[in-house]
Amino acid sequence: MNDLAAMVFQKDGGYDLIGKNALNCHPGSSRSKFLDLLENPRTNVYTIEKNGEKKMIYQDPWYEGNKYAGIVEISLPLPEDVPNFLRK
Repeated sequence: MNDLAAMVFQKDGGYDLIGKNALNCHPGSSRSKFLDLLENPRTNVYTIEKNGEKKMIYQDPWYEGNKYAGIVEISLPLPEDVPNFLRK
């Protein structure tokens, strides 16, 4: 967890979330999707919009050496006017 993530999740505990079960941070259908990612490691990428801010969420298996150890998640804010180029 970096400083920005600790600030974003401050109301949920911030840095105190380190070492806690991440499933507890995912209610409802997002919990079942997250559990499936934990049980079936793979890359999962999607976008969300919350409070008028768009973000890309990138989740990927995390390994320590050759041993699967969980999921790393990167959340990137996306500007409303971000250009999209179609290339061939």
